[in-house]
Amino acid sequence: MIIQAVAFTLLVVIAIIILIDLVPICKAWISRIKIGRYTNQNVWNQSITNIGVKWLNKTPKIKVTDNTRLIAIDMLKGNYTERAIQHWQEAALLLGLAEYLKCNDDKEVKHEITKFLDSKFDRNGQWINKPQYVDGAILAYAVMKLNFVDIDTYKQALDTVWEMIQGHIGEDGTVQYRKFMKHYRYVDTIGFICPFLVSYGVRYKKAECINLAVKQIKEYEQYGMLKQYNIPCHAYDLKSKTPLGLYGWGRGLGWFAIGLIDAWNELPENSEYKYELEESVKRFAKAAQGFQQNNGNWNWMVTRAECTPDSSTTATLCWFMLQAAKIEEISEECLKSGEKAIHYLMKVTRRNGAVDFSQGDTKDIGVYSMRFDILPFTQGFCIRMINSSNNSKVV
Repeated sequence: MIIQAVAFTLLVVIAIIILIDLVPICKAWISRIKIGRYTNQNVWNQSITNIGVKWLNKTPKIKVTDNTRLIAIDMLKGNYTERAIQHWQEAALLLGLAEYLKCNDDKEVKHEITKFLDSKFDRNGQWINKPQYVDGAILAYAVMKLNFVDIDTYKQALDTVWEMIQGHIGEDGTVQYRKFMKHYRYVDTIGFICPFLVSYGVRYKKAECINLAVKQIKEYEQYGMLKQYNIPCHAYDLKSKTPLGLYGWGRGLGWFAIGLIDAWNELPENSEYKYELEESVKRFAKAAQGFQQNNGNWNWMVTRAECTPDSSTTATLCWFMLQAAKIEEISEECLKSGEKAIHYLMKVTRRNGAVDFSQGDTKDIGVYSMRFDILPFTQGFCIRMINSSNNSKVV
């Protein structure tokens, strides 16, 4: 009887482990039934925005591991999913909704954003939990893009972010990704800090912030780009200037694109740096267009046509193209590129409005996720770029 009970218990445990493996696979399969049925951009916009509003305060669990087998072990270790969303993902949702509100007086969206802000800031406009890492800067930038709130209310919080960035400045005068990674410069950091630095610097007349943003971009162009093709590597070594990780990592292109185009957008026309960054925008637009696939997407590694398409790369580069189209010299080709990307993203949107097939979070330099699923960051940039497109009537 004891042997039978042990055997039965063992069979139950095995069955549970198998079910735990099968449930997420089946759930993903079911959610992809009738994927990509959107044909009207306005309907698509409303659907993806509804999901973005829902996720802002109740974010989906983010998978940490790429494992699809014996995931019960990862769950027991606490390594399977992470409920706490990173600042850069929150920022993307907020940036998207801020763009949506420019032409939509939506009380529900404003309510959810206010609820989000109340969860992040105290009555004095200071962070409840001060950001420790540089990705906090893109969240601060997203707050600055909200037109229905008094941004000066959060001046203390914005000052705190500027102080945090100053604490990450290295010996070369550029900003570190992490203080314990002093000798590396990451492409991610450009997207994290440069838009905030320019916006904050312009608003509060701090030229040193603008100078730092431009320096961060120009230094990366000098040491972190594959010169012939003008695409960034994941990072570079500060001492040897050796490239680290892949040249052509898709989301790396996206981070560079965000940092460059938003910094350029935030600069006033009379800025001494406006023309300099505009030339960088034109070079990068031409380079990125050369790696766009016929379906309108960019792959997770843009230099290989055989690689899996990545919606996060496609959404961020689409945003870049639609903004770069403001430059008359490259307007036509940028609009065509952006329109192709929009049509692709509509094709990979689930029937509930969640944009699918984004590469998962990167593990380390050169260690990239092979999981492609939903991602709040992608959702936010899809909302941002389609509303920007509608607001300016460029597509």
